[in-house]
This record gives sequence, structure tokens and C-alpha cells, in this order.
Amino acid sequence: MFRNVLAAALLTLTFISGIRPASAQEKFTVDKVVAVVGNSPILYSDIEEVVEQYAMERRQYGITSDRDPKIEALELLLEQKLLYNQALIDSIEINKAYAIEEAEERVGNMVASAGSVAALEEHFHSPIFEIKRIITNRLEEQNYAQEMRREISRKVTITPGEVEKFYKKQHKDSLPIVPIQYVYSQITRYPVSTKEAKLRAREQLLGLRERIINEGTRFDVLARMYSEDGSAAMGGELEPMTLEEFEQPFARGLEKLRPGQVSEVVETIYGFHIIQLIEKNGQRYRARHILIRPQFTGDELIATNKYLDSLAGVIRADSITFEKAALEHSEDKFSKYNGGLVSNLEMMESNPYYYSASDATTKHYKEMLPPDDFRALEKLQPGEISPAFQTTDGKLNKISKIVKLLEIIPSHPANLKEDYLELEKMALNEKTNAEYLKWLDKKIGGMFIRIDPEYRRHEEFENKSWLK
Repeated sequence: MFRNVLAAALLTLTFISGIRPASAQEKFTVDKVVAVVGNSPILYSDIEEVVEQYAMERRQYGITSDRDPKIEALELLLEQKLLYNQALIDSIEINKAYAIEEAEERVGNMVASAGSVAALEEHFHSPIFEIKRIITNRLEEQNYAQEMRREISRKVTITPGEVEKFYKKQHKDSLPIVPIQYVYSQITRYPVSTKEAKLRAREQLLGLRERIINEGTRFDVLARMYSEDGSAAMGGELEPMTLEEFEQPFARGLEKLRPGQVSEVVETIYGFHIIQLIEKNGQRYRARHILIRPQFTGDELIATNKYLDSLAGVIRADSITFEKAALEHSEDKFSKYNGGLVSNLEMMESNPYYYSASDATTKHYKEMLPPDDFRALEKLQPGEISPAFQTTDGKLNKISKIVKLLEIIPSHPANLKEDYLELEKMALNEKTNAEYLKWLDKKIGGMFIRIDPEYRRHEEFENKSWLK
């Protein structure tokens, strides 16, 4: 498990060993080629970089190892170099522009830390273009390796029969314990005065924009004072991103700006913004913004609660089913067409890189529930409906809600009937790892690999195939 954690970390680590400044001790150590995989050398300084990463990961996870960290690092680098070389052989494609942009951003951060380009060049004893070249090459290599590994994993599938076989071979004490889960439905409503609240938010931002443009007030000062986004503490400044990474209305407003300009008021799903472009570096935009969300009076919020409490009364009187009421009255697009049944689809939609279709579920762990939802659910018995309560949606917009508890699934050892999807993931992961190791052994046998005799320590290598 620890090796998998480190392997993932390695694929995101940018080595700059070719430009790393030498310490007093290292000045007497001549950098040399320790191993070669295909056309890719592994330097002693590469290994030292990974050893440092190992140490950091061990501190983070509280794990120790009896293995020589240099051999662990070498084996991990051998694997990455093989994946990289095989990706080139198989004509795997990556987005090279991303590596260039990422390198530009990282070098920019390094320059900021060093104080100037000259200071950075002196620190690494290399010109700035050489620093960029090395980092870009390293990022490209890592991207190729990652994509090659993904390509191997994509070809692995699993059948229900294999999942059942995996489950049956597990010792009962090794099965994961599934925590208590909740299944529930909801009906949500936004305040009926949303139009007026939006108008108030827009007018507030227009006033702030007026102060910036005509009175000379600094944008970052007003962002710290008024913005309702987490970036307020940084004067509204956001991480550099491409236009595709921003919400599209935000991106359209940003794209029109020149450095220093302030946008008109822009509406997104998060609220209302004014944006100032700081600079454009390649395809990445550095910008700051002020976010104002629609605010509601107490009476406006109470009115929405009363609407839902009245609806809940009609449902309890059996004049309408909860499912039909959700379809006709709920304003949550993720649940209203499914009888109000709450799933994790909104979370999956907002984090598409972290979830796949198989992650969809209507069972919710206590720790994953919105706190306001849990506080309402813990007071209910299955079949009961809560009073209306105020909360926020996934974009932190004010909403009112009623919930109906459908089922509480007690904590239990995983089983095929209730936890098939979790067991399927476990079985698929085991099969994918096994298939990958078979693939790796085969490729090791067919690729040129040379390891310095000093590092050919048979007992230290986890995969003995490297020492063919």
C-alpha cells in the first residue's frame, strides 16, 4: 500500500536534479548514471530527489521501512522510465502544451520565491531557459508515464462472477467494515425573493466597481473587505488557470480584459462577481475577483420555510406522495425527477476527475452528509418527514429544505447484497494491479535495462525482474 502511495506521489513530483544546487557534502559527489532504461538514464541525483520524497511521505503517513531508501527510489524510477519509453513506442499521446504551461507556472513561482530571475539563475547555476527546459521535460515524462499506466488499466474489466469469487476468498476478518449509512429524500426551494436579492447583490458590486474605477480604491483591499469567496484573504486572487477551468460566464468576462481592467458584473452559479485581470501567461490567466452572493432578509427566508412546512403537512395527510411533491415543487435538479431521492450526483458533477459512473450512490455515510441534513435526519424515524430548515446548496446559495428518512443501514462487514459496488471496486483494483505486474514483467524482459553493479542488490529489490 505504501509503495502505491509513493508511486502516485512520484508521478506528480517535478525533479530538477540537473539544476539542483549542491550542498557542501554533495560538492564532493560526482553525479553519475546509475541505470538506463531504453534511452532514458537515471542519475544519482535523481535518486537523491526521490529519497527526499520518500522521507516526506513517511513523515506524513507515519510509516517506516527496513529497505534501503536509495534502492526503493531506484526501483520506482526504473518503473517510471519504462512506462515513459513504452508510451513512446506505443505512440501514446499527451497534451504537451499542458507541460509547457505547468513549467512556466512553476518557474514563475520559483522566481517569486527567489526574488528575481537573476537570483534563481545564481541559485541553480543555470540560465532561466535551461531551468524551464528541464522542468518541462520532466513533466512530459511523468505525463507519458501516467497516461501509459492509465492505458493499461483501461483494458482491465471484471465480471460479476469474478467479484463473487473475490468476495468468497476473503477471510471474514479481512472484509472492510461499512459504516452506518442513510438513505433519504428531499424537497428544496430557493427563496421566492431571489430576483430582488440578486438585484441587491448586483447593485452592491456596481458600487464597488465605481469605487475602484473612479475613486482609485484598490481592488484587493475591497476584496478583503467584501468578497464572500475563500480568496478574500488573498485580496481576491485566484490560482492561475486556463479559461476552460473557470465557470464559463466567468471565463467570458475574464477573456475580454486587459491587465488591470475591471469587468462588468458577471453572474455565475456561485453568485455575482467583478473580475480584474492581473496578467496572462501563455494560456493561463492570473486574476482576482470579488464575489457577492444574494442575501435575504429574515422574512424572506421564513416565507420559504412556511411554504415547505405547509407542503409537508399536505404530504403527511396523504393528500400527495412525497415523490410527486418533489417532482412538482422541488428545485433540486439532481433529485426532483427521482422522487426526491438524494444521491451524490452533484458532487460527482463538480469533481469529474475524481469520480466515475460506478461511484454513483444513494447511500450516504454520516461523515459525508451535509451537517444540516444530518441534524434533521438524526431526529427522524424511517418514513418521517422533517420540519423545514434553512441550509445551503452545493454552491453555498441559500435554500430551504424538508427531508424524509427512508432507511438507516447499520454498520456491517461488506457483503455482496448491500455493498456490491464497493466489493467490485476492490476486486477490480486487485485484478488491475495483478495485470499491471504481469505487463511490467513482460516489458522488463523485452527492454534494454542496465543497472550499475553497486545497486544490483538482489535482496533489496521488490521486483526481482529488474535484475534479469
